[in-house]
Amino acid sequence: MEHRFLGNSGMRVSAISYGNWLTHGSQVEDDAAIEAVHAALDAGITTFDTADVYAGTKAETVLGEALRGVQRESIELFTKVFWPTGPGLNQQGLSRKHIMESIDGSLKRLGTDHIDLYQAHRYDHCTPLEVTMSAFADLVHQGKVAYLGVSEWTAEQIRDAKVLADDLKVPLVSSQPQYSLLWRVIEEEVVPTCEELGISQIVWSPLAQGVLTGKYQPGEEPPDGSRATDEAGGKNMISRWMNDDVLTAVQQVSALADEAGLTMANMALAWVLRNPNVASAIVGASRADQVTRIVEAVDITLDDDLVAQVEAILEPVSISDAKRTLKDQPKQRL
Repeated sequence: MEHRFLGNSGMRVSAISYGNWLTHGSQVEDDAAIEAVHAALDAGITTFDTADVYAGTKAETVLGEALRGVQRESIELFTKVFWPTGPGLNQQGLSRKHIMESIDGSLKRLGTDHIDLYQAHRYDHCTPLEVTMSAFADLVHQGKVAYLGVSEWTAEQIRDAKVLADDLKVPLVSSQPQYSLLWRVIEEEVVPTCEELGISQIVWSPLAQGVLTGKYQPGEEPPDGSRATDEAGGKNMISRWMNDDVLTAVQQVSALADEAGLTMANMALAWVLRNPNVASAIVGASRADQVTRIVEAVDITLDDDLVAQVEAILEPVSISDAKRTLKDQPKQRL
């Protein structure tokens, strides 16, 4: 497993991270989830990403159980705060109250005394950034958090947060955006800004919610049990890609992968890892064997001509507008 530096933190992370959004505590039985985590460890993955909101806080609990007995110093444990974790009006957002209460809940569920990377899961337009960053800084100074990150923030928001983090003398080192061959909105503004500021990307959904595995066929109903049929999970997220134009283009790319002797999934993941600002790509799994196959992507070096062909095929159906990050942010809390 390749390891890369996370921004200017001095901390290394595995190029592939294990994430448990939409799986642990919901879609996957606990025993299978724990088996998948152990397979990730066996494959050399040391970086594990979760969030307090996943499966209504259950995902953190399952991950904590799966990592019980693992030497704490041998892994990097990431979680996030923002989305509602209960019915209270203050059980959401990036207010000082919610941050201070949420970190203690996450630490308890994960069975640890510190989080290696604590991330703002979205930008909070209802709380002054100074309040949020001050609360995060106190967690760093208390030893509950080592490093700070953000998720789905615009380049301007990241720059503003970095100014405050530097003033408070705390390390803001990462951005966690969606990024894939089909969703390239970070390339125009977020990546150049982060490169300038010493911040890395930890990207989620590098396989576009599974579309870039090539398993969805144009003109056909999605396979039973797939994410595209999961009413309670990822169906809404994947719906933007479930049209014949996208699926036809993906099948054309899948044929190129076959010619190159690659799986479509590993080629798509290897493409994401080509970006030098990407420190790690988050993958999920419902079975241990899925982890074993996907980690092969770290050893793949894609030919420049192949990359050019793939990007040309997908360019008409991919999304690159930098403004989509701001458009997709919640403007107010529930």
